[in-house]
This record gives sequence, structure tokens and C-alpha cells, in this order.
Amino acid sequence: MNENDTAGRNTRLGPEDVRIATLGEPHVACPKVCGRFVSDEPSVSAFITKKEAEEHGDAPVFFEEAGPRERIFFDPAKTKVAIVTCGGICPGINDVIRAVVMEAHHNYGVAATLGIRYGLRGFIPACRHDVMELHPGNVADIHEFGGTLLGSSRGPQSIEEIVDALERMNINFLVLIGGVGGMRAAGAIVAEIAARGLPIGVVGIPKTIDNDMRFVARTFGFLTAVEKATESIACAHTEAVGAPYGIGLLKLMGRSSGFIAATAAMGLKHVNFVLIPEERFALHGPGGFLAALDDRLTRRGHAVVVVAEGAGQHLLPPTGETDASGNPVLGDICGLIIKEAKAYFKDKGLPITLKYIDPSYIIRSVPANVADAVYCGFLGQHAVHAGMAGKTGLLVSSMHDRYVHVPLALVSADRRRIDTDSDFWQAALDSTGQARLARG
Repeated sequence: MNENDTAGRNTRLGPEDVRIATLGEPHVACPKVCGRFVSDEPSVSAFITKKEAEEHGDAPVFFEEAGPRERIFFDPAKTKVAIVTCGGICPGINDVIRAVVMEAHHNYGVAATLGIRYGLRGFIPACRHDVMELHPGNVADIHEFGGTLLGSSRGPQSIEEIVDALERMNINFLVLIGGVGGMRAAGAIVAEIAARGLPIGVVGIPKTIDNDMRFVARTFGFLTAVEKATESIACAHTEAVGAPYGIGLLKLMGRSSGFIAATAAMGLKHVNFVLIPEERFALHGPGGFLAALDDRLTRRGHAVVVVAEGAGQHLLPPTGETDASGNPVLGDICGLIIKEAKAYFKDKGLPITLKYIDPSYIIRSVPANVADAVYCGFLGQHAVHAGMAGKTGLLVSSMHDRYVHVPLALVSADRRRIDTDSDFWQAALDSTGQARLARG
């Protein structure tokens, strides 16, 4: 947990809420050569501050540490691992796939690792997607490319058919790389496996470029996305200063959480306004966004505005539509800002030049930077350690610079959001120089 996380407040956690399920007693000596084996005894604190601990319950809560166990559940020579990627792409997926394959092959000597093509659709016979055998030879260089070697997809699939496929292929544990929706699907798969009494494990790896997953300090690909976003901010700034009363308007990803927008704004100091889903704002009237933008243009002659895609939805009528994953289709906040800004400044007689940039698909498609690549390696390796130890129904997470196992139920219940009373958001406001806007 950290000060920017508002999801789950007033939810009291106890030791039973963070307990990790296992398929059975580990009885096989781990073949991995390493300096330290990890105990199953929970040892990583769930909370940083005393206030957080008091909000969530009186008893201290500790997560189980991730890492190799001295004794494992599966016999490596008889073990088959499956990997699937779900949802949208983001930087680093191939790094995770590579890490899982290399760890399973070189350090455990598993019998086979299979890649499921095009997300959960790949389990469904009617979709007719071939399974891909993964080995060091065909994953060695995939980290140099963006996207996912396996392909991905959105939308629900039959949980019964997925488990049928796992059973038919003799899979011992599944590594599911996905976001909040993917982890909900993983939880449903775990429940169906348990109902059938099958010894199949499910291990999740958090994948959401928005960095909005609970009990995960940082999701992979986020730092790469922020780094790439700053390049677009520089372009927006160039456009803004290149004309009198120039406005560079940039839309970044962030359906429910504005972490990319806020962090990128702090990373490159050209941003004058950052609008996020967590903070409502008014467009018109005293203290509204257009009045603040007017003041900025009058004083400085240009402005750079960064908008998270989910910001300002209260200003738009609901679309009434959902995407393949069941998420509400967002209204076009940048389209509204462009329309209202042009009308506002036309009435004032101020000849603005507004340039709009949307780099979303460029940002999510690039290879991971070094920091994310290293992080992806750890996540993939720890997923194999957990799976081989017979653990199931968990997500591999980073917390307080430690890697931990988090039950899927905790991460799929809600999304992580910026606390607008936190030092983090105040730092973003200080960096842009924007005042708190009137609430819409």
C-alpha cells in the first residue's frame, strides 16, 4: 500500500485475507541452485504508515514473500506450464514471457512450456487458435520487440471450456498476464479448478499500463509509458510556443487513474495543466478550467495541457456502451475541451492556435525500457517459483521493494487511484503551477 492508493480504504484486512492457497504439501526437492530459499511465513508488511494499519484493522498484516522454495509441489520432469496474455498490450509483456520460459527451462528443467495464442480465446476450441510451444530458442530475442509474441484479446470466455482445455493439455500451472479484468477471470478459473478437485495452479502477473492495480506498487510498462509520454509532451510544447496563444493538448491513457498523466507531467516541466479522473473540474465559470487557461495564455502566451482519457467524464453524457471487456466506453473529453475552448476564446477575441496530440497506441506498443525490463524479469521468475511450489490463486506483486504473493481476490475487487489529498498529487500541482480548479 502507499499514500496514493485510495481503493479499498476502510476495508479491514486480517491475516486470513492475505493467505495463499496451495495445491498440496510440497514434497519434491527444488532443483534450482540459489543463495537463499524463501519461507512461506508471511513477512512483508502490507502498510507503510501506522494510519493505514489502523484504517484496515488492529492486527498487523503481512504478505507472503515471493521467491524459490526449498521444496516444491511439482516434479519438474513431468511439469507442463502454460502462459497466456490478456487485455491490451503494453511495454514489457515479451520480457515477462521470456523470463517465465527461461526460468522454467534452465533453472527447473520443466518438461514443456506452452503459449496460448490470442488471450483466453486460445483455450476455446471453436476459435481454432494453435497452441505455441515455447523454448529458449524461440523467445531469446523477443524482449527487443513491443507487444506480445502470443497475441492477446479482450472479452469473457467460457470458464468451463478454459478449464477443460487445461485438463486436456495436462497443464500443471497457468501463468496469466493481465489487468484487473484478467485477474477476475483468473479467480474464476481457480474456482472452477477447485470445484473439479484438479491439481492445477494459477499464478497472475499484473499487467496494466495505467498502474491502477491494488496492492501493486508499480505495474510493468508504466515507466516506459511515462518516458514515451514525455516525448509527446515535448512535441506539444513545441507546438504551443510556435504560435501566439498556442495550446498543446495531449491525451494520455488512464481510464480510472491518472498516474501516467501526473507522473509524465512531473517528469517534463513543460506541462501547465494536468487533468485526471480522480479530480472533478468545471469547464466554465470562476475557477473553471477555461478561466484558468485564459489567465495562463494572457500571462505567458502559450499553454500545455495533459489530459488522462478518463478525466472529466462527469461533463459528458454517458455513452451507454461497453467495450469487449465490459468497461464503459468513455466520452471524448478532449473533443469537448477543444470545442468549448474554441468557442470561449472566439467570444473573447483571442486568436488561439490549438494542436491536439494522441500518442496512446505508440506509447503502449514500444519495447520496455531498462527499468521495466529488469522488473519484468523478476516478475516472470517469481511466477515460476510460485507455480512450481504448488501455490495458486495469487498475483506476484512488488511492495516496499520486496516481491510478494497477493491473493487474486484483493487485486480484482477495485482499482488503485491517486489520492488527491496526497503529497504525490500536490507535487504534480506544484510542478504544473495550476491551482485547484473549481469542481464541476
